[in-house]
Amino acid sequence: MVHQIVTKVTLESFRERSSGKKVILLYPWTNYRTLFLTHIYENDHTGLLYYRITDEQTSLTAWMSGMVEEFESLDGGFGQNLKKALESRKKSAALAEALANDLAAIKREHITLYIDELDRIPFDNEFDKFVTSLVPALPANVQLVFNSRLLMHQPWYDLIQRGDVLVLGTERRKDEGMFTLEKKEHPQLEVYAFGSGYTIVNGQIVDNWDGALPRNLFFFFMDRPLVTRREIFETFWPELPVKEATNVFHVTKRKISERISLKIDPSKTYEMTQYSGGFYTPGEKLTRHYDVFDFQADVERAMISADENQEEELLLRAVEFYKSPFLEDTDMPWIAQRREQLRLLNSQALISLGRIYKRRGNTNQSLGFFSRSLAHTPEREDIHREIMNIYLKLGRKADALLQYRQLAETLKTSYNINPSRETQDLYHIIDAS
Repeated sequence: MVHQIVTKVTLESFRERSSGKKVILLYPWTNYRTLFLTHIYENDHTGLLYYRITDEQTSLTAWMSGMVEEFESLDGGFGQNLKKALESRKKSAALAEALANDLAAIKREHITLYIDELDRIPFDNEFDKFVTSLVPALPANVQLVFNSRLLMHQPWYDLIQRGDVLVLGTERRKDEGMFTLEKKEHPQLEVYAFGSGYTIVNGQIVDNWDGALPRNLFFFFMDRPLVTRREIFETFWPELPVKEATNVFHVTKRKISERISLKIDPSKTYEMTQYSGGFYTPGEKLTRHYDVFDFQADVERAMISADENQEEELLLRAVEFYKSPFLEDTDMPWIAQRREQLRLLNSQALISLGRIYKRRGNTNQSLGFFSRSLAHTPEREDIHREIMNIYLKLGRKADALLQYRQLAETLKTSYNINPSRETQDLYHIIDAS
């Protein structure tokens, strides 16, 4: 099933991992939240209660009121305790107890309450009190699943340490992101550079960099974990004298530290880099996660893998990381160069997948990956020929001829050349077939 392939979570393994866990957190920025919901619904729909928090429900009480209205038609009714608590304007701890009692009244063997778009609710002290009161009070047959684009470090971290919470969506990481359990707690820096570029510190987006320069230098440091001061100056301030460039550099670097520290502890300083032996390297106070490096690592491992199944899994994982071009809304020479490198690498990953499925005789999947690769490298004649041959095999002569014409137009427009003799010969064979 596609859900199982993408999530790497079967119902059996989910049940095994989640046994005894009262709460399931779907980690932010994972790619399979909807697939996971579909997966659970298809396999265990009788006990699933799904509720999506709406744009208008921007408070804990609004969420509870909406949920009472949504589920009041359940067998035996739902929400008697919550209604009383809401009417008497009870606070978060009382609301949590009322919800637990209402869930206990539902006569089902197992209940999964899936709350979607949790981040519409303020993650404030009242929310923390609600969660920490609700989890211990939950009946043994009830599990909560929270889907959120953002999650704060607390109250979840303490609940994970207690063994009450399972984090899903980190199966492909070396650890569990900001919820990694460590003897010495390290703030988590998560960076997503495919697309517009996002930075998350301990579950909070850095949405103000105090200008474009600190943000661009931040991504430069992230993408180049070993860099000299000379390289930095040549990239950002090639026209400035060294003294002036040094001043601007230190001011900009301080702004980066301030933005990061604000999300952790404003009374402390968290440096992104440290200087030693003539190089700037990652600072030791932060644990880094970077989607670009994860993408590269999977492609590189796939290239040297002798196991085709492992190669396939690594490549599928890699192309899933590549959602959009590298920092697509930002223009600097180093970014453009890096964007091009990653574009070509993603195209090669797609081509490799196409060839794996071609060897297996899976024509449709092979065609799909070859076609996707041309969106990134439309000049690849060999891939146009692969697609033309697939169309010929499928009896789609018109599509094969159209593919050739698209190639010819691309080569003429971009390079002012014609397709090679090999490609022209294939065209004539198809045309005469």
